[in-house]
Amino acid sequence: QVQLVESGGGLVQAGGSLRLSCAASGRTFSNYAMGWFRQAPGKEREFVAAISWSGGNTYYADSVKGRFTISRDNAKNTVYLQMNSLKPEDTAVYYCAADRSYGRTPVLKNEYDYWGQGTQVTVSS
Repeated sequence: QVQLVESGGGLVQAGGSLRLSCAASGRTFSNYAMGWFRQAPGKEREFVAAISWSGGNTYYADSVKGRFTISRDNAKNTVYLQMNSLKPEDTAVYYCAADRSYGRTPVLKNEYDYWGQGTQVTVSS
């Protein structure tokens, strides 16, 4: 089992920045691909970014490419999402997720096995 706890959300003005963190329990964190998803009110949960177990491969949704950066520190069992140039449409609950299938980096939410409780990000205009 893996437990994921997100932090770092909050209220920020458009154009500002936030860094989300996701701390994972368990000794096998370094084997898991990690992803960030978000869900706005009335909308489905959507893919934001993903990173391979080694950190060597990263993937982004087109809507955040060039503004968000995903990274991980396996020594700290933590994955990060640096969010710059935030827009009101980035407002959502952000979730981190872990995929226990070694060797892939999924972008589909149904391929992830473990989820955090989410952290709210609100961007004001």
